[in-house]
Amino acid sequence: MENNYLKAKELLTSQGKFYINLGLERISAVLELLGNPQDKLKYFHIAGTNGKGSVCAILAEILKESGKKTGLYTSPHIFKYTERIKINGSDISDEDFAKLVFEICELADKNSIHLTEFEILTAVAFKYFADNNVDVVVLETGLGGRFDATNVIKNNLCAIITHIDLDHTERLGDNKDKIAFEKAGIIKPNCPVITCEGYEAIKDAADKNDSLLLMIAPFENVENLSLKGCYQQENLSLALGAIRLVFPEISNEIVQNALKNVKHPARFQIIENKNLIIDGAHNPNGIIALKESLDFYYPDKKRRYIFGCLQNKDYKKMVDLLFEKNDEIYFYHFSNKNSCTVSELQSTCKYPSKELKSFSDLDLDSDVLTVICGSFYMLNELIDPDYFL
Repeated sequence: MENNYLKAKELLTSQGKFYINLGLERISAVLELLGNPQDKLKYFHIAGTNGKGSVCAILAEILKESGKKTGLYTSPHIFKYTERIKINGSDISDEDFAKLVFEICELADKNSIHLTEFEILTAVAFKYFADNNVDVVVLETGLGGRFDATNVIKNNLCAIITHIDLDHTERLGDNKDKIAFEKAGIIKPNCPVITCEGYEAIKDAADKNDSLLLMIAPFENVENLSLKGCYQQENLSLALGAIRLVFPEISNEIVQNALKNVKHPARFQIIENKNLIIDGAHNPNGIIALKESLDFYYPDKKRRYIFGCLQNKDYKKMVDLLFEKNDEIYFYHFSNKNSCTVSELQSTCKYPSKELKSFSDLDLDSDVLTVICGSFYMLNELIDPDYFL
């Protein structure tokens, strides 16, 4: 079955599929041919620049703990595509994943529908969740919201819009108001929307759709939450606001039990025995949040950074925000074709730095905190999968 998974992976990463092309026409066409499985499901739909994945992980764990059969669709993955599609915390099997990828690609090719990688994955998720009679799906947008492939859904229990900042500006707009407009595209008629930020575009979309808008203050107690990071208070507040609104019968005892078990790899993930932090911060706002958490949890510890990122990110600003004079700095050029070269990164850095060839070359000194950040795409080249167990 591993062989079939590898064939499916090859298909998804081929030049014909591995690109971004926003729009709902192609995904709608193939879902129609599949019998519109997405219409058989109910959703929490989450959009935003940062925090989406954490909100999704929290929601899914609470819903699972409450006894609901819960689907979770997120991106990106770290090691395998199957990480993106889960039911009650378990990844889709290699066998089911490959079967559905082949089925959907064959159907699309027969009907001259040119699906992107993300559209194929989204169709796989909808079909898998519908075939398995999932009660609720926690659905994370891939990019933006209005024209994101996930936005074909109709039965939305609640829309959640997390923190908004500048990212993917070439596609979503060059200021936060334009980006908020794209994210607000997930708001459906008579569907409540929850957010922490009062952008006019979100208010306008809620008014236009006759939808209840709830502004949540980020004051929830994170004591029981297994996820670390100062920013998790806002994410937890959004998730709990949605649960209380849609499923008020879920008890606080169930919620608190669930919070202890939330897993969301590579988001300020602390590997204690390695004195290591893995964080997927990949835009300036994410870097600011990472620094705030480092200063809060480890104010006096010397830091060693391993940083690599994609060329389409604002890496100059990230480098400027991240490093301080006495930090030990390594840059890493990973295999993605859009990865920044070490020389590109070094040219923006005002402090001395080195190239990292291999993570195993490092001496993980217990007096130095090692922080890996900058891109999810490089983590599978540096990190042992056992760190995430």
